[in-house]
Amino acid sequence: MAQLIQTDIPASHGILEGLLRLPDGVAASAGDAGDADANGAALPTMAAVVCHPHPQFGGTMHNKVVFRLAAALVEHHIPALRFNFRGVGRSTGAYDEGRGEAEDVRAALDALAARYPGAPLLLAGFSFGAWVGLPVGCADPRVTHLIAAGAPVSLLHADDLAGCVKPKLIVQGALDQYGPRAALEQWFVRLPEPKRLTIVPGADHFFTQQQNELATALDAGLSAWFPA
Repeated sequence: MAQLIQTDIPASHGILEGLLRLPDGVAASAGDAGDADANGAALPTMAAVVCHPHPQFGGTMHNKVVFRLAAALVEHHIPALRFNFRGVGRSTGAYDEGRGEAEDVRAALDALAARYPGAPLLLAGFSFGAWVGLPVGCADPRVTHLIAAGAPVSLLHADDLAGCVKPKLIVQGALDQYGPRAALEQWFVRLPEPKRLTIVPGADHFFTQQQNELATALDAGLSAWFPA
């Protein structure tokens, strides 16, 4: 059964409240991997940061889509670090229109890299979290793969990801009000390869009635990247 670890992530404004979800048999940090002979804990081959939706519209790391992203990653044996952006929950600071939140993403990546030195990282985000997180992940050489759920294509311009040749998985609801299908397809065609787009039929931006379908789409994309 996956283990949840509460963690405080150092940030320029104080701390970010975080939750690290660990797959079975994965060490909580590099320092714990020495116990592998005793309890089977080992270092992961990859670790992930997951970014939540808009803080000013109720977005937190406990959002259902964010939870599904983390759970899908853990199913593929990838530890997933969720965190609250500045001003949310116990995180210090205040909303900064995406600028400061991009710094928060970097802080979360730094914390995960310190926990698992040398492990490649994956950056996933839902909605606002995708808008803020994907450009940061594209620019960070430690990040090798990117996932966006509910990409807000009116904000996350293809030019923001120009030259980003890291594998990208986009999962979108067919009825997404912040990423309408026609606009999404025009946006997606401009993204550099490699890339994968999955449209979930009948789903709105929040995948309200299609959480299981979202999980299936994420599993399929991750399985294509990381065959068992």
